[in-house]
Amino acid sequence: MERGDIKQGVTLGFLAGYVDTLGFIGLFGLFTAHVTGNFVLIGRSVVQAAPEIFLKLLVFPVFMLFVAIARLLILRWQRTGAKQLRNSFLTQLLLMVATVACAWLAAPIVSADAPLSMATGMLCAGAMAVQNAYGKLLLGKAAATTVMTGNVTQLVIDLVDSARGDPDAMGRCKKLIWPVLAFALGCMSGALMFVAVGFNGLLLPCLLLLWLAISAQD
Repeated sequence: MERGDIKQGVTLGFLAGYVDTLGFIGLFGLFTAHVTGNFVLIGRSVVQAAPEIFLKLLVFPVFMLFVAIARLLILRWQRTGAKQLRNSFLTQLLLMVATVACAWLAAPIVSADAPLSMATGMLCAGAMAVQNAYGKLLLGKAAATTVMTGNVTQLVIDLVDSARGDPDAMGRCKKLIWPVLAFALGCMSGALMFVAVGFNGLLLPCLLLLWLAISAQD
């Protein structure tokens, strides 16, 4: 992995952990980047009352919609020769800025069922859906940046293989360890920032996405 790719992976890993944790705290347990977690919370609602469950149900079609939109946009950029990754970062940035604006309008967010509360959650999920999509489509050879389960699993496998004498395994470990650590740091930072400044903390991911877009080569 090239140095630029490592910076990109670390930044996106941090961003995903940050946004997912901040959103989880501020949006009544909603996972915006790791939507699989919402399945667990929906399952819990079968045996334990969860008044905010409608928000978690609604996030699935919204997430799928924005993945589809991202796919179509990337196909269009491929045809026109546009910078696909840069435009993907800018698309995610636009949705993240809209999330912050919606959160400002919704403040204080005290109910999961309020229209602006739901809109904030949907826009944030849409932003992270775009990251999931371009991660698969444009960063396929890099470590995943939004879900760490696969990265941690592969990291342990490579550590075992390295201990068994595989000369290439340690190199693979180095590619995976940084996004995992960045994601963990992002989770802790997102929690602390929400306590400190609430949804204004989402301005940091906006700045990171702007930096990624400016520095993107393609």
